[in-house]
Amino acid sequence: MIMKETKYSRLTLNERKHIEQSLKIGKSLSAIARELNRFNGTISREIIRNSIHRKTGGYGTVFNNCLNRAACEEEHLCLDNEDCRRIYCCGCEFCFYVCKKYERENCHKLKNPPYVCNGCNKRRRCTLEKILYNAQIADKSASAVLQSSRNGINLSEEERLRLDNIVSPLVRKGQSPWHICKTQKDLLMLSDKTLYSYIAANLFEVSNHSLAHKVKMKPRKKKPHLKVERACRNGRTYRDFLEWLEKYPDTEVVQMDTVIGAKGGGEKVLLTIHFPQSQFMLAFIRDANTARSVTQIFDQLKLDLGYNRFEEVFPVILTDNGSEFSSPSAIETDEDGRLWTRVYYCDPNCAYQKGSIEAGHRLIRMVSPKGKSMNGLTQEKINLMMCHINSYARKSLGGQTPLEAFSKIHGNRMAKMLGIRSISPDEVNLTPRLLK
Repeated sequence: MIMKETKYSRLTLNERKHIEQSLKIGKSLSAIARELNRFNGTISREIIRNSIHRKTGGYGTVFNNCLNRAACEEEHLCLDNEDCRRIYCCGCEFCFYVCKKYERENCHKLKNPPYVCNGCNKRRRCTLEKILYNAQIADKSASAVLQSSRNGINLSEEERLRLDNIVSPLVRKGQSPWHICKTQKDLLMLSDKTLYSYIAANLFEVSNHSLAHKVKMKPRKKKPHLKVERACRNGRTYRDFLEWLEKYPDTEVVQMDTVIGAKGGGEKVLLTIHFPQSQFMLAFIRDANTARSVTQIFDQLKLDLGYNRFEEVFPVILTDNGSEFSSPSAIETDEDGRLWTRVYYCDPNCAYQKGSIEAGHRLIRMVSPKGKSMNGLTQEKINLMMCHINSYARKSLGGQTPLEAFSKIHGNRMAKMLGIRSISPDEVNLTPRLLK
C-alpha cells in the first residue's frame, strides 16, 4: 500500500503507476482510493482528465466504430485509394471517412466507472475507439496543466465584465489605476500593478491610450529575448537543423507557426503546419496559445494517422521561438520515449528562415483578416477554409493545386485523413464570406 502524508497533495508518478496497474486487474476506484489514502473523487477525476483516446482495432481487425459495421454491405467506397485491399468497406480503416451511412458508436461502458478500457476482457476483440490510462502520459499531461495554469491571466468572463463595469467609467473620468484601486479596493480586490496589466492586455473597454500619464511615457527599449527556454533549444537550433539537413538532404521539412486573430486574453488562435515542397497547409483551431494546446494536436495526429504514417508525413519540423512551442519532446516522442519526429527552432527574429509558411499565411488572412476574432470558428470551418486554400492552383507548382502535389507524394488517403478534400476550381472562395 502506498501511503501519503496528506490527501490534498498532488498525485505522484508512482501513484499513477499504481492506478494503471490496479485498473489492469479490474480493481474498483474506491479500492484504489483506499490503497492510496486518497478521496474517491481524486482518483476518478485523475482518470477522466488524463486518459488518452486511441483509434485502434482488435486482434486481426482494423479500427471501425461505425454503428452499422456488422450488417454493412458497402463496397469500393475508396476507389481512389491505391492501398485499399478490402472487398467490403466494413473491414477497411479508411472507408468510413467517406461513407454517407456512417454513424459513430461509442462504448456504453465508458460512461461508468472506471471510465477506461484497461481492464476490459473484450478489449482484444473490440474495434471501437478506446480510452486508456497510461501513468507516464498522465503525469506529463498533469504537469503541463500545472505549468499552463501558472501562465497568462486567470480571469473568468463574468469577472472580467464586472471589473470592466467598475474600472472603465472611472478611467474615462481621468482617474488613474492607482487611485481606482485605492478608493475601490473593497470592490476590485486588485493591486494597481495588476490593473495596469489588465488594461494593457485590452481586457476592458478602455486601453493604455485612455490613461493620461501612460501615453506620455516612452516605451522601454528592451533587447530581443527568447520566449522558448534555452534548455528546449539545446540541439535544436537553426545551425543544428542545417547540419541535420546536410546528412539527410532528401527529407521533406515541415514548417509550423501560429496565426493570431484578435489580440487579448481569451482569444482563439490557429496552429498552422506547412509543407513547402507541395505548399500544402493544415490549420487547427486552439482555445489558447499554450504549449499544451500544441502538444494535444500532435497527440491526436499520432492517434489518427498511426505512428508510422505520422513519421512519414512529419519527419522534421521547423518552427519559431514562441512560448507555445516550448515542449518539443512532447511533440517528438511517444509515451515510451521513442522518437518519431524532430523539432528545430529558427534563430530569434529570423522569420525568413521559414518564409514559405509566412507566405502561406497571406491566403489565410484573405479569408480571416488580421485583427478579426476567431472565437466564432470551429475546426469544421477551419477545415473548409483549408480545403479551399489547398484547392487554389499555384503558378509555382506548374498549375497544380497544393492538394494535388501533396497527394502525389503521400497518396490520396493521407489528405482525407487530415480532413482535406478537393474543391472544384470554379467553387474556390478565398474571401471572408466563406466562413459566414
